[in-house]
Amino acid sequence: MALNSVKDTPAAASPLETEILVVGAGPTGLALGCDLARRGVRALVVERADGLFRGSRGKGLQPRTLEVFDDLGVIDAVLAAGGPAPVGMVWQDGERRGEHRMFDEPEPSPTAPYTGPWLLPQWRTQEILLARLRELGGDVLFGAGVTALAQDADGVTATLSTGGAVRAAYAVAADGGRSTVRGLLGIAMTGETVDPKPVLVADILVPEALDRDHWHLFSPGGEGAEGGGGFAAICPLPGIPDFQLAAQFPDGRTPDVSAEGVRHAVAALTHLSADDVGEVRWASDFRPRAALADRFRAGRVFLAGDAAHVHSPAGGQGLNTSVQDAYNLGWKLGAVLRHGAPGELLDTYEEERLPNAARMLGLSTRIHRGEARRGAATRQLGIGYRESPLAADAREGLPAEALRAGDRAPDGPLGTGTVFDAFRGPHWTLLAVGTDAELPPLDGAPVRTHRLPAYEPYGKGLFLVRPDGYVGWAGDGAEDGLVAYLARFGGTSAGGAPGVDLKST
Repeated sequence: MALNSVKDTPAAASPLETEILVVGAGPTGLALGCDLARRGVRALVVERADGLFRGSRGKGLQPRTLEVFDDLGVIDAVLAAGGPAPVGMVWQDGERRGEHRMFDEPEPSPTAPYTGPWLLPQWRTQEILLARLRELGGDVLFGAGVTALAQDADGVTATLSTGGAVRAAYAVAADGGRSTVRGLLGIAMTGETVDPKPVLVADILVPEALDRDHWHLFSPGGEGAEGGGGFAAICPLPGIPDFQLAAQFPDGRTPDVSAEGVRHAVAALTHLSADDVGEVRWASDFRPRAALADRFRAGRVFLAGDAAHVHSPAGGQGLNTSVQDAYNLGWKLGAVLRHGAPGELLDTYEEERLPNAARMLGLSTRIHRGEARRGAATRQLGIGYRESPLAADAREGLPAEALRAGDRAPDGPLGTGTVFDAFRGPHWTLLAVGTDAELPPLDGAPVRTHRLPAYEPYGKGLFLVRPDGYVGWAGDGAEDGLVAYLARFGGTSAGGAPGVDLKST
């Protein structure tokens, strides 16, 4: 039964039964729901609001997130609805002062199909993910928040604001920076205020006042700026007539988020007048903060996304780091529930994601303070898990630049397609690169094998790529521990897990 609202929930019924309860239908929860659904794992996504978030807030998708969306089957919709980040245009005293490159622009490479950030309003990203979730047979129960949580040896029972309850093997808190579930678990967050002055964010229409070819930046002291200082940026949003406004008053006042208040901010901080602003579709204010949960797991409950880490928006890392959380956790839950992997595999979620989230928080803060530029690190292609218990490399004497277990597996040509084409799907992938090494019989294991000629980004050898696109195991031959690694972390051995095919090309 599709559950679209609380009206669909039978009153005074027994708890709804599911395997995974996902709390929150933001990008994190929806991405996790999609990943679990394609693995055949029953998941229920609940959302306390009556519908999806309607603002553009997290509008920048980094290249690594685009790779995830490619794997989840939504990249065509994301590319069709979004667009590249426009060049900045600096304004002062009502005049254009010149273009400003806000991002380092990498050269295209066969190892990375996506380069610069891709702009897409957050509400549209969520619509695309929800459509994909429903296509895969899942859905969201809107108007249902979690009010209480209990755990035992076998599962989690969550009480909903509707009066009903959900029983699940595991639960994931993806309910934002003010996470109710995190509070129920008693997990603290450690952090700092990045900037004490509040920021106004709004989706507005400015018909004919600004061109749509630039990200308009209004420098401190510009025409109309009250008392000097202040800041405003107005960015066109792709595919729709809206612009996103980000503004901060120099005196640190709390912005007025009413339509008139937004118009006043535009008039005060730019050369535009209040009348230049048409409709105000959405507005919010916040104080830039960086905070990290002390733990990402408590028993059978996991924290993901803003429930685990809160970023300054500078550098566009928050939503992207959150999607990576979901992508890391989804395959591990699937391996435990569907392929008999040991429960200890789930311990690696916190081991891998907490230190990476901490690093991305530091980067966001440095960018906000002008201490770092939006460059290679913000694209998240360099994130890896070399120190993880899941990284096993049996090779010796590797050069410093060599691809190692724990690294993101790069793209490249493979037959008439690409390596990423081979990765797409919920399976593991074994790449035999530039070697005729004999491979063990893996029939029935969730692995697909491909041979390709020697390829510089990989070198030569065997590379077992995890379902989330990172090298798990690498060796010169299968005798270096391939089957044992799969049996331990994939939850399978040769001849196990019937019904999942081995494909070799």
